[in-house]
Amino acid sequence: MIKNIIFDFGDIFINLDKQGTYKAMAELGVSKITNEMMEVYQNYEKGLMTTHAFLMFFHEKFRIPKEKLITAWNAVLLDFPRERLGFLKKLAASKKYRLFLLSNTNDLHIKWVQESLGDEFYNEFKNCFEQFYLSHEIHFRKPDSAIYEYVLTENNLIASETLFVDDLEENTEAANKLGIHVWNLMPEEEDVSELFIKNILH
Repeated sequence: MIKNIIFDFGDIFINLDKQGTYKAMAELGVSKITNEMMEVYQNYEKGLMTTHAFLMFFHEKFRIPKEKLITAWNAVLLDFPRERLGFLKKLAASKKYRLFLLSNTNDLHIKWVQESLGDEFYNEFKNCFEQFYLSHEIHFRKPDSAIYEYVLTENNLIASETLFVDDLEENTEAANKLGIHVWNLMPEEEDVSELFIKNILH
């Protein structure tokens, strides 16, 4: 029986253009993503480097103005349909499940989200969750098993009583290996508000 639900953020609640940043960076002359760049990105997402250091890495490497870098970096982020917030608020109000957010999110992205949604919408969303875990604040990132173990341990959750909802198969597979139930949601075909329609909760 599911008692706890852990939700991802991107392409679960907020829509993403997963190629948005790559396309924007290509327009700025950066067409090849190197292993070094991926390592910097992952370290930034884990909160192991500051926003200033992150921007300076790309600025010094490619001589791109920081404001253009920020715009390109945030190009992945789109809209947050209000009906998804309505679904989440009803779910939270029912108090049938303990709700958690677990997102690979960095400082620049979450600031953009807060500014674009506005304080009222963002706080309504955040307040639906018992805990709001962002990778750059807890220094873990999916799909590393340590991030799931951290959430389970910190909140005394039993894996077999927990559902994890994420759009990336590598993330749901990693959680499932720990005994967590998963829904690998397909953003083009499914919506988080269909959680009960799809009989995923047992």
